[in-house]
Amino acid sequence: MMINKVEICGVNTAKLPVLKEDEMKRLMIEIKKGDMEARNEFITGNLRLVLSVVQRFNNRGENPDDLFQIGCIGLIKALDNFDMSHGVKFSTYAVPMIIGEIRRYLRDNNAIRVSRSLRDLAYKALQAKERLLKNNLREPSIKEIAKEMDAPVEDVIVALDSIQEPVSLFDQVFHDNGDAVYIMDQVKDTKNTEEKWTENIALSDAMKKLGDRERHIVKMRFYEGKTQMEVAEEIGISQAQVSRLEKSALSTMRKYI
Repeated sequence: MMINKVEICGVNTAKLPVLKEDEMKRLMIEIKKGDMEARNEFITGNLRLVLSVVQRFNNRGENPDDLFQIGCIGLIKALDNFDMSHGVKFSTYAVPMIIGEIRRYLRDNNAIRVSRSLRDLAYKALQAKERLLKNNLREPSIKEIAKEMDAPVEDVIVALDSIQEPVSLFDQVFHDNGDAVYIMDQVKDTKNTEEKWTENIALSDAMKKLGDRERHIVKMRFYEGKTQMEVAEEIGISQAQVSRLEKSALSTMRKYI
């Protein structure tokens, strides 16, 4: 099913309830007492939160039903670990948990294989990150994560980079009034530009108009970087002759460029 359809995972998203803040607090108190009905009501009342997160991943080519189910796991984990005493909104705490769960799923299903030891280190880093996020209520730095793990910062960086899911050059990075900017628009090759391709083709065609000796001189002078004296010694003529042939060759090439 497409993500923009009303129904996902058999759930009619148009009819999903939305809990108010005071209702969530009341249910949370009941949940802490072990009330399973309150727990189910709380989870159902936050499924729209999962749906909003899943929509961030709708360009990954993954089945939205699968992502929604994985997101629900993240929602349940957030509920189990949420501490009301911190005075933070549940959604503020839950969204990173849901995103993290979906990203783990995408990494585990990635076609690019990472070594087991590196993957294990990365997962430990993610667990340390979640602990620090829960305790400090802010995104931890790489140095803080490495300190929490008692591991070198460089190893943590390599491990986390190794499990990042690849992106498509056609992923949107910006969208405004129907004009989309894609990753490929942000990638620039300064060496193989369209202008240089055209220039190289023109030079190649112009070189074909030269005689064998003139073409050889031009190649040695401008492609191999040799001096006129070195060219003269190599082909057995004087430097003056090399200079004359070079000028004649360049004049001929200009007519075709």
